Amino acid sequence: MRIALDRRRQPARLRCRGPRLPRGRAYPRRTLAGVAPWIELGPSDDTEGRLRARFGDLARRTLINATTPGAKDFMDFGPARQAGNQALVEAAYLAQALLRAPKTLWEPLNPEQRANVLAALRTSRQHKPWDNNWLLFPAIVESALWTYADDFQPDRMVGGVNKFVREWYRGDGTYGDGSEVYWDYYNSYVMHPMLLDILTVCRAKGHPLAEHYDRTLVRAQRYAAVLERLISPEGTFPVVGRSSTYRFGGLQGLTHIILIDKLPDYIAPGGARGAINAVVRRMIEAPGTFDAQGWLEAGAVGRQLAMRDHYNNSGALYITLIGLSHLGLPPDAPFWTAPAAPWTQQRIWAGEDVPADRPLKHHR
Repeated sequence: MRIALDRRRQPARLRCRGPRLPRGRAYPRRTLAGVAPWIELGPSDDTEGRLRARFGDLARRTLINATTPGAKDFMDFGPARQAGNQALVEAAYLAQALLRAPKTLWEPLNPEQRANVLAALRTSRQHKPWDNNWLLFPAIVESALWTYADDFQPDRMVGGVNKFVREWYRGDGTYGDGSEVYWDYYNSYVMHPMLLDILTVCRAKGHPLAEHYDRTLVRAQRYAAVLERLISPEGTFPVVGRSSTYRFGGLQGLTHIILIDKLPDYIAPGGARGAINAVVRRMIEAPGTFDAQGWLEAGAVGRQLAMRDHYNNSGALYITLIGLSHLGLPPDAPFWTAPAAPWTQQRIWAGEDVPADRPLKHHR
């Protein structure tokens, strides 16, 4: 698996299984959510553009095969799946991928293929979400259905979004995972990026939920700033809480803000770029990260099987790719062209007189 970290980078290998852990056929959805911003840039007449064309085509063919009834690779989102409600999670990441790459994953499909994709998403309506971050899964599925089919069940969107925006916000850019607060990165894996994607659709559709967009963006920007500050001078960040095997997927709260061009002014783009690059390199280049066949192993830094959670099928590990959302920026974006700069913790530990960090107050 190659992940380069500048404009000469290579795409991640689209593999999603491995030995010693149960195989999970639905997990390509998570890979699609991660690579969608990058493939959406489309082909160009250079090495990377040709790679995007190739992987965009592969992703689209995967989507078609996975949603065509009777196909060998068909993936059922309904109750027939042994994983039960887990199908709702996979539908959500598929929906997020579709919202992030309409030109690549949706527009080239013919009417029959589109109908199959929509039918697959609708099937997930049979699943009831848990009263936590899962409430955003049906919400983003409805966002995709509303976008591509004008088919919308408000009860599967409105309540979940309002829970987070009005009840579960805990202050200083952080949401509880339901009524509980955990030390982990689910604000990054799910909450901030999905809320922004859902509310972006609401703005486009003129739905009343759109009134929450501005405050949700400010909260997400604060969380992104905290993530940048968590990256040490050595290019590490605290490995804490559930799903640590998702590796640099924990940085999606930062990379998504970069992708939508909302990085706070006080964070130097060149510094943020260097910080993210350093983390990804530390994690990907660690000995034991891949097995002999090139599949990701469970762990945060290399092979650390004791770190996995009971729901960590090998394919689930590829959700780490959501931490590369910023690769969807074009080559001439200021984030790429800005001069290299030290990131916040490098500046602090070098003795620079860096302004104090300030919490996001009075923002409920």
